[in-house]
Amino acid sequence: MLEPDTMPLCNRAILSIILSVSTVSLGAQQAAKPGAPPPRSQAPDLTVDRDPVRSPDSEKAPTASGQPLSKEGEGYVLRTDVEEVILNATVLAGTQLVQNLKKDNFQVFEDGVKQNILSFQHSDLPVSIAFVIDNSGSMSKKRPSVNKSAIDLVEASNSEDEAFVVNFSDEAYIDQDFTSNIGKLREGLSHIESRGGTALYDAVVASADKLVADARRPKQVLVIITDGEDNASTLTLDQTIRRVQELSGPVIYTIGLLFGDEMSRAEVRHARRALELLSNETGGIAFFPKSIEQVDEIAAEVARDIRSQYTIGYHSTKPTSEPGFRRVQVTAEGAGMGKLTVRTRTGYFPATRMKKASVKK
Repeated sequence: MLEPDTMPLCNRAILSIILSVSTVSLGAQQAAKPGAPPPRSQAPDLTVDRDPVRSPDSEKAPTASGQPLSKEGEGYVLRTDVEEVILNATVLAGTQLVQNLKKDNFQVFEDGVKQNILSFQHSDLPVSIAFVIDNSGSMSKKRPSVNKSAIDLVEASNSEDEAFVVNFSDEAYIDQDFTSNIGKLREGLSHIESRGGTALYDAVVASADKLVADARRPKQVLVIITDGEDNASTLTLDQTIRRVQELSGPVIYTIGLLFGDEMSRAEVRHARRALELLSNETGGIAFFPKSIEQVDEIAAEVARDIRSQYTIGYHSTKPTSEPGFRRVQVTAEGAGMGKLTVRTRTGYFPATRMKKASVKK
């Protein structure tokens, strides 16, 4: 059964989610490298149309790390050692999902060195989902179909999933905070203004930050639906990918509605490349339907993919204090299965970090 939510409404209330990420292993030298994201204080925040205050019990609920938050002043602080690397992996034989593998069927490599798998799970784990949906002017006629597909995706998923809705144009707005209530998600998706530009990268970073700060489920997914190229963000594509990798962030699924004659070939090419990179680097899939009617079928495929993943954990053979990006490769073999393809995130930045989320009302 879906859990009811208790979230009082207000008229265009503003809620800023400020997430400070202190990364011990990354230090000031890495922050100065090209492509590195700006300090968190300069990264975009989410603005809230409605005031989605959680129930008092949620303040004591476990976070994505499985550890409770402790209240300090007006915010909440989580200190966690993230030495264990968690990978969500999808295995394919051709185009068919493979769901009968065991731990011994997998091998994990980090920077070419084989790692010892410590934890392994293959079950329909509850997920925290961020729906990040383009609300720019060109989306006005497409939103009814997009909204239906988003709801269908939730209904095809685990009933214990939670999701929030971000509508973005020049700015990103939370129109529904975390909930398992289909009615509330439908209402959040219905807040359509369809105006302004497309600040996709800012919306992705702010949504990923919110997942890390507030999600109750350790498995996290970000679903992007857009019909255009980013033209309004303060962040670049490289900075956006870097931020998600630093957070050991969500698997990103992208749906690019790049059909029609609204964009030039160059714009379509640039938009497609951006969506493919966001998905490929995080272990997700980029979809490019030829018509709006195909979006519902894609949403069903995303739901199947999420529910069919293997969760693999290992401790790196490198010390946590050693900085730099670590490239990850996962392989799988099964008797009589032929060549298997494993899709997971391409790597991560090691970190022992403190997360602090403060809410302004």
